[in-house]
Amino acid sequence: MSKVYAVANQKGGVGKTTTTRNLGAALAARGRRVLIVDLDPQGHLTLSFGVDPLKLEKHAYHLMIDEDVTIASILVYHHGSGVGLVPTNLDLSGAEIELLVDPTGNNLVLKSKIAPIRDKIDYILVDCPPSLGLLTINALTAADGVIIPVHTHYLAYHGLQLLTKTIAKVQKRANPDLKIAGIVPTLYDSRAKHDNEVLGELRANYKDVLINIPVSRRVALADAMVAAQSIDEFDGSSDGARAYRQIAEVLDGRQTS
Repeated sequence: MSKVYAVANQKGGVGKTTTTRNLGAALAARGRRVLIVDLDPQGHLTLSFGVDPLKLEKHAYHLMIDEDVTIASILVYHHGSGVGLVPTNLDLSGAEIELLVDPTGNNLVLKSKIAPIRDKIDYILVDCPPSLGLLTINALTAADGVIIPVHTHYLAYHGLQLLTKTIAKVQKRANPDLKIAGIVPTLYDSRAKHDNEVLGELRANYKDVLINIPVSRRVALADAMVAAQSIDEFDGSSDGARAYRQIAEVLDGRQTS
Protein backbone atom coordinates (compact mmCIF):
# COMPACT_ATOMS: atom_id res chain seq x y z
CA MET A 1 0.00 0.00 0.00
CA SER A 2 1.45 3.32 -1.05
CA LYS A 3 2.00 6.35 1.11
CA VAL A 4 0.29 9.45 -0.30
CA TYR A 5 1.79 12.83 0.57
CA ALA A 6 0.36 16.23 -0.32
CA VAL A 7 3.18 18.76 -0.71
CA ALA A 8 1.37 21.90 0.34
CA ASN A 9 1.75 25.48 1.46
CA GLN A 10 -0.64 28.26 0.51
CA LYS A 11 2.28 30.65 0.10
CA GLY A 12 3.94 30.65 -3.29
CA GLY A 13 7.67 30.53 -3.89
CA VAL A 14 8.55 28.35 -0.90
CA GLY A 15 9.90 25.37 -2.83
CA LYS A 16 6.88 23.06 -3.14
CA THR A 17 7.58 22.05 -6.72
CA THR A 18 11.33 21.81 -6.18
CA THR A 19 10.73 19.61 -3.14
CA THR A 20 8.20 17.40 -4.93
CA ARG A 21 10.48 16.93 -7.94
CA ASN A 22 13.66 16.18 -6.02
CA LEU A 23 12.14 14.20 -3.18
CA GLY A 24 10.38 11.99 -5.71
CA ALA A 25 13.63 11.37 -7.58
CA ALA A 26 15.51 10.68 -4.34
CA LEU A 27 12.90 8.12 -3.27
CA ALA A 28 13.09 6.48 -6.70
CA ALA A 29 16.88 6.29 -6.37
CA ARG A 30 16.27 4.27 -3.19
CA GLY A 31 14.43 1.71 -5.31
CA ARG A 32 10.91 2.92 -4.54
CA ARG A 33 8.10 3.15 -7.09
CA VAL A 34 7.13 6.80 -7.22
CA LEU A 35 4.24 8.68 -8.81
CA ILE A 36 4.01 12.46 -8.82
CA VAL A 37 0.76 14.33 -9.47
CA ASP A 38 1.02 17.90 -10.74
CA LEU A 39 -2.04 19.57 -9.22
CA ASP A 40 -0.78 23.11 -9.75
CA PRO A 41 -2.26 24.71 -12.90
CA GLN A 42 0.99 26.60 -13.45
CA GLY A 43 2.44 23.29 -14.64
CA HIS A 44 5.97 23.99 -13.44
CA LEU A 45 6.40 20.43 -12.21
CA THR A 46 5.30 19.15 -15.61
CA LEU A 47 7.86 21.42 -17.28
CA SER A 48 10.56 20.12 -14.93
CA PHE A 49 10.01 16.67 -16.44
CA GLY A 50 10.64 18.04 -19.93
CA VAL A 51 6.96 17.83 -20.85
CA ASP A 52 5.38 20.76 -22.72
CA PRO A 53 2.06 21.47 -20.98
CA LEU A 54 0.64 23.04 -24.15
CA LYS A 55 1.08 19.81 -26.13
CA LEU A 56 -0.80 17.58 -23.71
CA GLU A 57 -4.00 15.98 -24.98
CA LYS A 58 -5.12 14.71 -21.58
CA HIS A 59 -3.84 15.72 -18.19
CA ALA A 60 -4.84 16.40 -14.59
CA TYR A 61 -7.83 18.53 -15.61
CA HIS A 62 -9.43 15.51 -17.30
CA LEU A 63 -8.52 13.31 -14.34
CA MET A 64 -10.43 15.61 -12.01
CA ILE A 65 -13.43 16.27 -14.27
CA ASP A 66 -14.01 13.11 -16.33
CA GLU A 67 -14.91 10.02 -14.31
CA ASP A 68 -13.68 7.77 -17.16
CA VAL A 69 -10.14 9.18 -17.17
CA THR A 70 -7.74 7.18 -14.99
CA ILE A 71 -4.25 7.94 -13.77
CA ALA A 72 -2.90 5.08 -15.89
CA SER A 73 -4.38 6.60 -19.05
CA ILE A 74 -2.51 9.93 -18.71
CA LEU A 75 0.67 8.82 -16.97
CA VAL A 76 4.06 9.73 -18.42
CA TYR A 77 7.46 8.53 -17.21
CA HIS A 78 10.75 10.30 -16.69
CA HIS A 79 13.29 8.14 -18.49
CA GLY A 80 16.17 9.03 -16.21
CA SER A 81 14.58 8.21 -12.87
CA GLY A 82 11.57 6.09 -13.78
CA VAL A 83 9.32 8.41 -11.79
CA GLY A 84 5.75 8.53 -13.08
CA LEU A 85 4.04 11.87 -13.63
CA VAL A 86 0.42 12.94 -13.94
CA PRO A 87 1.03 16.13 -15.95
CA THR A 88 -1.08 19.26 -16.06
CA ASN A 89 -1.54 22.61 -17.74
CA LEU A 90 -3.46 25.83 -17.14
CA ASP A 91 -6.78 24.17 -17.99
CA LEU A 92 -6.69 22.68 -14.49
CA SER A 93 -7.56 26.08 -13.05
CA GLY A 94 -11.04 25.66 -14.53
CA ALA A 95 -11.51 22.34 -12.76
CA GLU A 96 -11.78 24.08 -9.41
CA ILE A 97 -14.87 26.00 -10.55
CA GLU A 98 -16.41 22.98 -12.27
CA LEU A 99 -15.97 20.83 -9.19
CA LEU A 100 -17.39 23.54 -6.99
CA VAL A 101 -20.64 23.73 -8.99
CA ASP A 102 -20.95 19.97 -9.60
CA PRO A 103 -24.67 19.25 -9.04
CA THR A 104 -23.83 15.82 -7.58
CA GLY A 105 -21.71 17.41 -4.86
CA ASN A 106 -18.91 15.01 -5.73
CA ASN A 107 -16.05 17.49 -5.67
CA LEU A 108 -13.46 15.47 -3.75
CA VAL A 109 -12.53 13.08 -6.54
CA LEU A 110 -8.76 12.68 -6.27
CA LYS A 111 -8.97 10.08 -3.51
CA SER A 112 -11.10 7.78 -5.65
CA LYS A 113 -8.76 8.24 -8.65
CA ILE A 114 -5.74 7.25 -6.56
CA ALA A 115 -7.41 4.24 -4.91
CA PRO A 116 -7.00 1.75 -7.82
CA ILE A 117 -3.22 2.19 -7.98
CA ARG A 118 -2.33 2.36 -4.29
CA ASP A 119 -1.16 -1.26 -4.17
CA LYS A 120 1.10 -0.71 -7.22
CA ILE A 121 3.09 2.31 -6.01
CA ASP A 122 5.26 2.97 -2.97
CA TYR A 123 4.92 6.75 -2.86
CA ILE A 124 2.50 9.21 -4.41
CA LEU A 125 3.45 12.89 -4.09
CA VAL A 126 0.88 15.55 -4.97
CA ASP A 127 2.26 18.99 -5.79
CA CYS A 128 -0.41 21.45 -4.65
CA PRO A 129 -1.10 24.97 -5.92
CA PRO A 130 -0.21 28.00 -3.76
CA SER A 131 -3.70 28.31 -2.31
CA LEU A 132 -6.07 26.58 0.07
CA GLY A 133 -8.75 26.08 -2.59
CA LEU A 134 -10.55 22.97 -3.75
CA LEU A 135 -7.55 21.45 -5.55
CA THR A 136 -5.48 21.55 -2.37
CA ILE A 137 -8.42 20.24 -0.33
CA ASN A 138 -8.67 17.34 -2.80
CA ALA A 139 -5.02 16.54 -2.18
CA LEU A 140 -5.36 16.78 1.60
CA THR A 141 -8.43 14.55 1.54
CA ALA A 142 -6.61 11.91 -0.52
CA ALA A 143 -3.37 12.05 1.47
CA ASP A 144 -2.00 10.12 4.41
CA GLY A 145 0.29 12.98 5.29
CA VAL A 146 1.29 16.53 4.40
CA ILE A 147 4.82 17.61 3.59
CA ILE A 148 5.12 21.35 4.18
CA PRO A 149 8.05 23.21 2.62
CA VAL A 150 8.60 26.39 4.63
CA HIS A 151 10.87 29.17 3.44
CA THR A 152 12.96 30.26 6.43
CA HIS A 153 11.39 33.70 6.36
CA TYR A 154 8.97 35.26 8.83
CA LEU A 155 6.04 35.63 6.41
CA ALA A 156 6.28 32.00 5.32
CA TYR A 157 6.59 30.90 8.94
CA HIS A 158 3.52 32.93 9.85
CA GLY A 159 1.55 31.34 6.99
CA LEU A 160 2.32 27.92 8.42
CA GLN A 161 -0.21 28.58 11.17
CA LEU A 162 -3.00 29.09 8.62
CA LEU A 163 -2.14 25.84 6.85
CA THR A 164 -2.16 23.87 10.10
CA LYS A 165 -5.66 25.21 10.80
CA THR A 166 -6.80 24.05 7.35
CA ILE A 167 -5.28 20.62 7.99
CA ALA A 168 -7.19 20.43 11.27
CA LYS A 169 -10.46 21.22 9.45
CA VAL A 170 -9.80 18.52 6.85
CA GLN A 171 -9.04 16.06 9.65
CA LYS A 172 -12.34 16.88 11.29
CA ARG A 173 -14.55 16.87 8.20
CA ALA A 174 -13.05 14.57 5.58
CA ASN A 175 -9.83 12.79 6.52
CA PRO A 176 -9.36 12.01 10.22
CA ASP A 177 -6.17 10.05 9.53
CA LEU A 178 -4.37 12.99 7.90
CA LYS A 179 -1.10 13.91 9.61
CA ILE A 180 1.72 16.36 9.10
CA ALA A 181 4.40 14.05 7.74
CA GLY A 182 7.15 16.63 7.82
CA ILE A 183 8.02 20.31 7.69
CA VAL A 184 10.98 20.96 5.39
CA PRO A 185 12.93 24.23 5.82
CA THR A 186 13.68 25.60 2.35
CA LEU A 187 15.53 28.49 0.68
CA TYR A 188 17.73 28.64 3.76
CA ASP A 189 20.65 31.06 3.95
CA SER A 190 22.92 30.11 6.84
CA ARG A 191 24.60 33.55 6.68
CA ALA A 192 21.36 35.43 7.37
CA LYS A 193 20.40 36.12 10.98
CA HIS A 194 16.73 36.20 10.03
CA ASP A 195 16.86 32.74 8.44
CA ASN A 196 18.53 31.31 11.51
CA GLU A 197 15.95 32.90 13.80
CA VAL A 198 13.08 31.37 11.79
CA LEU A 199 14.84 27.99 11.71
CA GLY A 200 15.18 28.26 15.48
CA GLU A 201 11.44 28.92 15.80
CA LEU A 202 10.67 25.88 13.66
CA ARG A 203 12.95 23.73 15.82
CA ALA A 204 11.35 25.02 19.00
CA ASN A 205 7.68 24.93 18.01
CA TYR A 206 7.46 22.08 15.47
CA LYS A 207 10.18 19.73 16.68
CA ASP A 208 7.93 16.66 16.50
CA VAL A 209 7.27 17.07 12.77
CA LEU A 210 10.27 19.10 11.60
CA ILE A 211 12.61 17.34 9.19
CA ASN A 212 15.67 19.14 10.47
CA ILE A 213 17.54 19.12 7.15
CA PRO A 214 17.44 22.68 5.77
CA VAL A 215 17.53 22.95 1.98
CA SER A 216 19.79 25.88 1.16
CA ARG A 217 18.99 28.46 -1.49
CA ARG A 218 21.05 27.39 -4.50
CA VAL A 219 21.04 28.38 -8.18
CA ALA A 220 21.70 24.73 -9.09
CA LEU A 221 18.24 23.72 -7.86
CA ALA A 222 16.59 26.14 -10.30
CA ASP A 223 18.99 25.21 -13.09
CA ALA A 224 18.18 21.52 -12.61
CA MET A 225 14.47 22.24 -13.03
CA VAL A 226 15.15 24.13 -16.27
CA ALA A 227 17.26 21.22 -17.49
CA ALA A 228 14.37 18.80 -16.79
CA GLN A 229 16.51 16.92 -14.29
CA SER A 230 16.44 16.26 -10.59
CA ILE A 231 19.20 17.94 -8.61
CA ASP A 232 20.79 14.52 -8.11
CA GLU A 233 21.02 14.02 -11.89
CA PHE A 234 22.13 17.60 -12.48
CA ASP A 235 24.78 17.78 -9.73
CA GLY A 236 24.78 14.84 -7.37
CA SER A 237 27.62 16.26 -5.31
CA SER A 238 25.77 19.49 -4.47
CA ASP A 239 24.43 20.22 -1.02
CA GLY A 240 20.92 20.39 -2.48
CA ALA A 241 21.23 16.82 -3.77
CA ARG A 242 22.58 15.67 -0.40
CA ALA A 243 19.73 17.40 1.43
CA TYR A 244 16.99 15.74 -0.62
CA ARG A 245 18.67 12.34 -0.34
CA GLN A 246 18.69 12.77 3.44
CA ILE A 247 15.05 13.91 3.51
CA ALA A 248 14.08 10.87 1.42
CA GLU A 249 15.97 8.65 3.85
CA VAL A 250 14.02 10.12 6.79
CA LEU A 251 10.63 9.65 5.10
CA ASP A 252 11.47 6.20 3.80
CA GLY A 253 12.69 5.17 7.23
CA ARG A 254 9.40 6.24 8.80
CA GLN A 255 7.48 4.29 6.16
CA THR A 256 9.41 1.05 6.64
CA SER A 257 9.87 1.18 10.41
